[in-house]
Amino acid sequence: MRKALLAAVLCAGWILHGIGPAHAQSQTFPNSPLFPNRPIKLVVPFPPGGSVDVLARIISERLGAVLGQSIVVENHGGGAGGSNGAKAVAAADPDGYTILITPGGALTTGPAVYKNIGYDPAKAFAPVGLLLETPQIISVQASLPVKSLAEVVAYAKANPGKISWGTQGFGTSPHLLLELFKLETGINILHVPYRGTAPMLAAAVAGEVQMVADPMTSSLPHIQSGKLRPLAIAGSERSSKLPDVPTTREAGYPKLNAPFWLGVVAPAGTPIAIIDKLNGSLRESLAPPETRARLATLSAEIKIGTPQDFATMLAQELALWSSVVKAANITVE
Repeated sequence: MRKALLAAVLCAGWILHGIGPAHAQSQTFPNSPLFPNRPIKLVVPFPPGGSVDVLARIISERLGAVLGQSIVVENHGGGAGGSNGAKAVAAADPDGYTILITPGGALTTGPAVYKNIGYDPAKAFAPVGLLLETPQIISVQASLPVKSLAEVVAYAKANPGKISWGTQGFGTSPHLLLELFKLETGINILHVPYRGTAPMLAAAVAGEVQMVADPMTSSLPHIQSGKLRPLAIAGSERSSKLPDVPTTREAGYPKLNAPFWLGVVAPAGTPIAIIDKLNGSLRESLAPPETRARLATLSAEIKIGTPQDFATMLAQELALWSSVVKAANITVE
C-alpha cells in the first residue's frame, strides 16, 4: 500500500512539474514560429557506439524526415546512469529544440541511488514518450557450472564470495536488478561496476566477472558465440531469438522483471503543443515496417505510448528502485 501511494505521489510530480506547466505555456505556442523551424538536438547520455547511441541514430533519421528538420545527435557521456546528459537537457530552454533519449539510468535508477544527482527527475523533465523495449538477459560466463538461476543460488550458497556480477556502472538498472536478486535469495554476489557496456561484456567474456544482465541488443552476439550462457530473460515474455531461455517468472523469480527501455523527455515547462508534436512525430517515425524491421534486428520492440503513460511508468519505476535501494541499504559516499 505504501509503495502504491509513493508511486501515485511521484506520478503526480511528473505530471505537475513536467506536463502540467506545459498547459500554462501552450497559450503562447500558436503565436510562435511553426515548430520546428530549425534543427533539434537529441542528447544521448552515453558515448558513441553503444546500444543507446545506435538505437538513437536509427530513430533520429526517421524523426528528422518526419519533422522536416535535421536531428543532431549529441553524446554527453558520464555521470550516474547518464546524468551528465540529463543535466544538460534539464538546463536547456523548454522550447523543444533540446531533448533527451535515455534508458532508465538517468531518470529512475540513478536518482534512486544518488540523492544529489543534480536534478529532481520528476520536476526537471516533461515526459514525451516511451519508445521501445528490448529484453534484458541474465547470463553467466561459459565456464561457470550453472544452467539456471536456481543453480546460481545453490552455487553461491555453496561457494560464498565466488560469483561477481558486472554492470555498466553503479546505479544502473542491472546494478539494482542484482540488488533485488540478492534481496530475494539472500545470497552474496560481488558487484563490479564498469564504465559502460563494452568493458563490462569484455570482462565477462574474459572471465573477470561471472554474471551480467545486459540488453539483448549487445549481449546476443556473445551468447551466440558460446562465450556467455543465458539463464533467464528479465521480463514477462520469452524472446523469439532465444526461445529456450525462460523468463525470470518462469524461473521462479517474478520480481526480477526489468526490461531495457528507451524513452524521450524534454525540459520541464516545454509547451504541451510541442510535447504532443514530438510524441506524434515519434509515433510516425517508428510506424514504417522497414524501421520496425531494422529495430527488430537489434531485438528492439516498439512500445510508444502517450506522455501521460510514460509519466506513470517513470513514477512507478522510481518508486520500485527507491524501495530496493532502501531495503539493500545502498549508500553513496
